[in-house]
Amino acid sequence: MSRSEASSFFRPGATMKRLSRATELGRMWPLYAIFALFTLAALAAPLVAPFDPLEQDLFARLKPPGTMAGDNLYLLGTDELGRDLLSRIIYGARVSMLVALLSVTVSMITGTAMGLAAGYFRGPTEIILMRLVDIFLSIPAILLAIITVAVLGPGLQNLIIVLGFTRWPRYARVAYGQTLGIANTPYVAASRFIGLSSWRILVRHILPNIIAPLIVVATLEFGLMIIWEAGLSFLGLGVQPPTPSWGSILSTGRNYMASAWWISTLTGACLFLLVLSVNMIGDFLRDSFDPHSVKR
Repeated sequence: MSRSEASSFFRPGATMKRLSRATELGRMWPLYAIFALFTLAALAAPLVAPFDPLEQDLFARLKPPGTMAGDNLYLLGTDELGRDLLSRIIYGARVSMLVALLSVTVSMITGTAMGLAAGYFRGPTEIILMRLVDIFLSIPAILLAIITVAVLGPGLQNLIIVLGFTRWPRYARVAYGQTLGIANTPYVAASRFIGLSSWRILVRHILPNIIAPLIVVATLEFGLMIIWEAGLSFLGLGVQPPTPSWGSILSTGRNYMASAWWISTLTGACLFLLVLSVNMIGDFLRDSFDPHSVKR
């Protein structure tokens, strides 16, 4: 280890920052474990789900958690059609996380590209793109999503497109602000001087330096997209039955709160835990990427 590295390692502020992150990581490990559990369950749904989520058994309808019906054990009970609730929650997690992942990817790519172009080229490009961002931000996002889904029609593909092209302005704002601070740095000016193309400068020199805050935004948006998917499915504008979706399960379960509380309660608890764990991971990443964040 060189002298400069050693002095940096033993610097009190850096040491306190590392200890603070390690302490926070240790304190929040249950939430990270919950997110990992949901992710693994979603990826391996056909292997871990005890039943087919579409299989109906009217003789076993509205059974409470822990019920043994014949040779079948329903750990979380059944719904109004006798379908195993645990299996439907597992497959619903798969749908929710898939929609969230793809919609975040679409919005991140779209918003980042527009923010980079506006911050680097400036002039008319900046005016047009940022005014477009202002127009989208002036419309309530959830209202825009509901109207667009109502026009295009419900379904998994349309839901991903709507959510992806509704949330891109937030990424554009972040990418634009970060690009403005980097576009006039000496190494970018030197890249222009030696004749590198704008595309190469944006992709090779600017994008890697602004990706950290965009990842933080994407992590926080991931939890929001899960909620939006559940909300639109709850209203009948998202994933359509019989495909399992947390929103549609909640919508059905509200009609049976007096006689089958577990349908909405357990599904809502899973939704709460998943979004909470995602938000905590986003907070941890934000503190990790922020050089001025030192918790005391």
